[in-house]
Amino acid sequence: MNIQSPSIPGPVTISTEPRHILPAADLGEAIVGFRSRDERSRSFNLLRTQIVRLMGEGVRVIGITSATPRVGKTFVACNLAASMARLPDQHTVILDLDLRRGSVAERYNIPVERGLTEYLSGRDDRLADLAWGIEGQQLTIYPTAVRNVLSSELLAGSRCQELIAAARTRPEPGIVLCDMPPVFANDDAMILGAMIDGYIMVVEDGVTTAKQVRDSMRLMKSVRCFGTVLNNYVQGFTGDDYGYGYGKGSGYSDYYN
Repeated sequence: MNIQSPSIPGPVTISTEPRHILPAADLGEAIVGFRSRDERSRSFNLLRTQIVRLMGEGVRVIGITSATPRVGKTFVACNLAASMARLPDQHTVILDLDLRRGSVAERYNIPVERGLTEYLSGRDDRLADLAWGIEGQQLTIYPTAVRNVLSSELLAGSRCQELIAAARTRPEPGIVLCDMPPVFANDDAMILGAMIDGYIMVVEDGVTTAKQVRDSMRLMKSVRCFGTVLNNYVQGFTGDDYGYGYGKGSGYSDYYN
């Protein structure tokens, strides 16, 4: 089977003025990162400080991944993006590159019909039309409408490479977060690893095993790991369950079901 990457329609530009704006009142309940006085945002603020230090070293594009699905990867990515968006003189971008099971749109409560899958596959050349923002926030969201696609081929294609290159070289200061597929789901995370500056591994307390972390980091050994985030830690800062609607279990065998 001969799979060709669709041609790039012209210069790729990451928008700081999203075409679609979601009213702040419509945000999903799980997004606490915008709420500076909400104690549940404290952990994301601490993580944000670490990201700012990395930005001082020249880091621009960070992937958020996990060993297996359903451990809060997207919850962490979306709330970290929200927390980063509160920084002055910064514009944060989040790309949903989990093409088969992307849920960034669901987390933010964005009514997405078209997303990055359409752009990467060449079915839609209008990247600017796919950008969403949140009312009053310095954040651009490129969601994914979940499709049954050949995700590895799309992520390895020239459009994805140009997209991430454009995100890295955009003139506006700010971090780009990529919500990536779980490492064990396919080779998608390893493909993206070659394009990003490094990644953060999300693990869930009581669910993700040490072996899963070791094995996934071994698969990603050529990519810089900036650290791990322990999600759903019931004895954390607030004593709350940070899981917010994520199912228990780590069964990545049904990722493509």
